[in-house]
Amino acid sequence: MVNNYNRVYNFSAGPAVLPVEVLETARDEMLNYQNSGMSVMEMSHRSKTYDTIIKTAEKDLRELINVPNNYKVLFLQGGAHLQFSMVPINLLKNGVADYIVTGQWAKKAYIEAQKYGKINKIATSEDKNFSYIPDCSNLDITPDADYVYICENNTIYGTKYKTLPNTKGKTLVSDMSSCFLSEPIDIAKYGLIYAGVQKNVGPAGVQIVIIREDLIREDLPSWCPTMLKYKTHADNDSLYNTPPAYGIYICGLVFKWLKKIGGLEKMKEINEQKAKILYDFLDSSKLFKGTVEPASRSLMNVPFITGSDELDKKFIEESAKKGLVQLKGHRTVGGMRASIYNAMPIKGVEKLVEFMANFEKENYKLL
Repeated sequence: MVNNYNRVYNFSAGPAVLPVEVLETARDEMLNYQNSGMSVMEMSHRSKTYDTIIKTAEKDLRELINVPNNYKVLFLQGGAHLQFSMVPINLLKNGVADYIVTGQWAKKAYIEAQKYGKINKIATSEDKNFSYIPDCSNLDITPDADYVYICENNTIYGTKYKTLPNTKGKTLVSDMSSCFLSEPIDIAKYGLIYAGVQKNVGPAGVQIVIIREDLIREDLPSWCPTMLKYKTHADNDSLYNTPPAYGIYICGLVFKWLKKIGGLEKMKEINEQKAKILYDFLDSSKLFKGTVEPASRSLMNVPFITGSDELDKKFIEESAKKGLVQLKGHRTVGGMRASIYNAMPIKGVEKLVEFMANFEKENYKLL
């Protein structure tokens, strides 16, 4: 258990663990936010107090990842699934886009985009159940493609792009939902990035979009709903309608927490340390085996198996009794998955590896 709150080590892929310090601040401000006499949950999104909250959150996020001045930061709703539609609706001018399919979410985005134009699958790792990132150094980019789309970190399969695709000058769009703010980002390499915050940044319900201003179009089809236009939200500073106000407030607290610990360079260092502890154990284990090719391993999501469905089930049940929860793998991979996002303490990974080592000693002979 973690600290005095009797908290478990939560390895959920999302909604996921949040920093205890952030939760403590939210607790302390729950009933009376900064002498306003009310909770952030209760205040108008048009109030001066909330205006300060959302503007400070954007300012801190811009500072964390050095967002250039010609990019807009949007706090939206609808999750990644809505972005599967918003991206092609807003970015397709020629009606053509290239997609690299490296997992279930990229595949869903690829299928959804086909409703709006000619969508080409230019690379995929489906042949090995998405256990690797394909070579993207010399892709057959479509000459008139409006953009190239990737899911940068694959939550289900535990893979991560270590080198961005060579888009040959085409706009790069990235779904960063499960790796956002885990390491420094060079925003200028992308035309648009988006991330559901429920994995690494805040509670479910907030979607962050960072988009280069020249991609924000007015000349969209007449059938396009107002709420699906990036311009609607950019022109209104994410306040066209009532935003997910409390979720944005929590995100703002997480941004401040990240700045306090040393920013994304420090966060990357910590995440690499955590991942090394787990991957080193997997590489030396006689019982457990990682399912991802080493060159494509994610720092955030680590799937692994024993090779026995019966032992996998036993491991999940017994680990939960030890306060190591949400370790069941996605049904398309099976086995286990440890999501070790920013807020997962190093001690949590150490406790997991300690349990895995003991489990191996007791159960290896059963294979």
